[in-house]
Amino acid sequence: MRAPTVTLLRTQLAERRSEVIRSFREHLRPELLLTALRRVVDQTLRELLKLYPLPDGSALAAVGGYGRGELYPYSDVDVLVLLREPPTDGENALIEALIAAMWDLGIEPGHSVRTIEDCQREAANDITVETALMEARWLAGDKSLLVTLREVMDEQLDAQVFFQAKRAEMQQRHARHQDTPYALEPNCKEAPGGLRDLQVVLWVAQAAGLGSTWLEISRSDLLTAAEFRALRRADVAFKRLRIELHLLSGRREDRVLFDLQPGLAAVYGFEGIRARRPSEILMQRYYWAARVVSQLNIILMQSIEELLFPPPNDQLHIIDDDFCMIRGRLGTRREDSFDRNPALLFRAFLVMQERPELLGMSAQVLRAMWHARWRIDAQFRHNPVNRRQFLQILQQPRGIVHALRRMTMLNILPRYLPVFRRIVGQMQHDLFHAYTVDQHTLMVVRNLRRFTMPEHAQEYPLASQLIAGFDHHWLLYVAALFHDIAKGRGGDHSELGAMEVRRFCEDHGIDGEDRELAEFLVRQHLTMSTVAQKRDLSDPDVVRDFAQCVKNERQLTALYLLTVADIRGTSPKVWNSWKGKLLENLYRLTLAALGGAQTDSRTVQAQRKDHAANEIRLMGLRDESRDAFWTQLDIAYFLRHEASEIAWHTRQLYYRVNSPEPVVKARVVGHNEALQVMVYVRDRDDLFVKICQYFDHRALSIQDARIHTTHHGWALDSFIVLLPAHDKDYRSNASLVEHELHAHLTLAREHSSHQAGNSLTRRPGSRRSRIFPIVPNVELQPDEHSTSWRLSVTAADRPGLLYSLAQVFAANAINLKMAKILTLGDRIEDIFIIEGDRLGHPRAQLQFERDILATLDSSGS
Repeated sequence: MRAPTVTLLRTQLAERRSEVIRSFREHLRPELLLTALRRVVDQTLRELLKLYPLPDGSALAAVGGYGRGELYPYSDVDVLVLLREPPTDGENALIEALIAAMWDLGIEPGHSVRTIEDCQREAANDITVETALMEARWLAGDKSLLVTLREVMDEQLDAQVFFQAKRAEMQQRHARHQDTPYALEPNCKEAPGGLRDLQVVLWVAQAAGLGSTWLEISRSDLLTAAEFRALRRADVAFKRLRIELHLLSGRREDRVLFDLQPGLAAVYGFEGIRARRPSEILMQRYYWAARVVSQLNIILMQSIEELLFPPPNDQLHIIDDDFCMIRGRLGTRREDSFDRNPALLFRAFLVMQERPELLGMSAQVLRAMWHARWRIDAQFRHNPVNRRQFLQILQQPRGIVHALRRMTMLNILPRYLPVFRRIVGQMQHDLFHAYTVDQHTLMVVRNLRRFTMPEHAQEYPLASQLIAGFDHHWLLYVAALFHDIAKGRGGDHSELGAMEVRRFCEDHGIDGEDRELAEFLVRQHLTMSTVAQKRDLSDPDVVRDFAQCVKNERQLTALYLLTVADIRGTSPKVWNSWKGKLLENLYRLTLAALGGAQTDSRTVQAQRKDHAANEIRLMGLRDESRDAFWTQLDIAYFLRHEASEIAWHTRQLYYRVNSPEPVVKARVVGHNEALQVMVYVRDRDDLFVKICQYFDHRALSIQDARIHTTHHGWALDSFIVLLPAHDKDYRSNASLVEHELHAHLTLAREHSSHQAGNSLTRRPGSRRSRIFPIVPNVELQPDEHSTSWRLSVTAADRPGLLYSLAQVFAANAINLKMAKILTLGDRIEDIFIIEGDRLGHPRAQLQFERDILATLDSSGS
């Protein structure tokens, strides 16, 4: 008899929910929706209790967010069944029936069954339980029992212990979210700068007796009127965002996922501007709000701490006429210091840098600086004192990154550099940047700073060595601040950024070679990465052209340092040791060229032959044995391989020049940086496809491929491959690759052709690349020497992509001479040097390009 009644309640609940959500769509008032949803569930539960009553003398209470009076569309409904005594078997049966009926209604309960003594014990052991009970709200049953619980919990509450526990809990939560509000897919509830940071302040303020709402707290003088307004705006904004996430996803979802960002932007009515997507504008607004919450959270938590733990009078130490130290933190001697003298805004950061004993800034200083940010106007920017102090902040031996991060959080840096303000919170949907533009910029500064610190010298020995002897290395920080400053404007951000940094240098008295260096670095900050990863560094012309670009050793060194710091600051997925080796190789080759070393092809060929011959003699090989192999090789081989590679090949192949069986050898490159694999076998049409098939099957990422055919028709192919991210044991894998790839290549040709044609499954790329796809791009041009063709492809990455391209090459009778594989997060930018008779025919060439585009098209994956 009860089932139809429960069914009716379920229908009524759904109808009431739908009605309040429709009302929300008309008025867009988040707090009204949260309250209305709470009331709907309150009413339904009370009606349900008529069918499934509580045990006698017990009470049903709402706790957590539901107890606070807020219920999001798909949130759990947290309830407490409060008993006077431990439940009997019959009472347990009643409670279980009630909870099961709640599930039948479509309510997802988070429930607990406790006595008052249980609550005391659990709260003492778990801060989350104590917090949830602070917000307990009566729903049904014995109201006096809940009143008693509140009295007991209030008596047990220790405001100081509670504050320390909530702060520790918050720090752990922030650490789980990488201590930044600028995540690509932030959790609007749990991440730094989200709703939970606001709630923490409310909880500790309530424990300290300062009030339980923003209005009550503002009356306690803990909040200024401006802070109250800012917090209220942020509170309402984040509540609406969480509501929209639930409604858009149709589930309990608090993450601003890539999948949901375009839909959210449409709900909010954002439209694209120039080169910026609506979702990028949405996320920039999110980050601005999260920054305000993060800053006010810091100010208010420190303010409450200072109220709960007042410092003894003897903990105040005078620093100078303007500043003092209060309990290890920087304070000002006058409350209106920054209003009276705005130049002290920068001076405060310098004092922090000059005094390592300071642990941070007091709440009073943070609050005063945040409110004084409006004093940073055109007059402030033109003041020579402020300009000099800003450069001094960059020139200090310590605290540079902390200063810039704090200046950004307080909105001081964006107001001092208006061009920087435009990139604050700006998302980059280019598939390889993992941070907003401003956070990436600060990461690059951080990486440069680490080069100067002895404790990090083992990370990048060459960078640490170079920066130690670099005069005015603070100019690198200036270049880092401006290298992406023009992102999102449209046009060439490097050229626009160079104009901005030149203006900055002129304003701040940086002239001569220093200004030229800063401008050069911003304009060319992508050049070294492009040359190292996309061009053939064994080609003397490539090195000579790059040397002409950098002009001198100082600019070369500075560009190398900025490039390493830039790539490292892009995404944890983008940097690898092989890219580091390529950059270092280019640096050393260019340094030699700048020093007058000969770089023409004949000289390079002779030098490599001489160096390789010397290495081979040290192995005990006679010149005659070496020459039997070398006579099968042409000039291109010696120009494309370093002397050590030539010697390694010769050592492995001199006695099996006409080997009927495949020869596969692998060795570790550098200090466990990559695996170099050599394949020597009689050439055949499907060879490259077979090799790529094996590497794809083993999830080995090809970074570089050099394809060579000897005079007598044997293929001599060399690959640089990386292991999957979770596997760093290159030495053990070298033997395994030799064995497996040899077996793979010795399969019967008929079987291998069948396998190659049927084993490939096109696996999808990353979720990010599907949500923010890039248009595949193919460029096919005659190579510089007009003996081959240069194929450039750009697309979203996906597993097996290179294997797919290899099949297209084979189908179009294209011979691959060399490949430079560049993977940038979820994006690839690959270069292939190819040959083939069909490329000389316009119609066949067009079909080849169409086949490549079809393979790159992510919609087909």
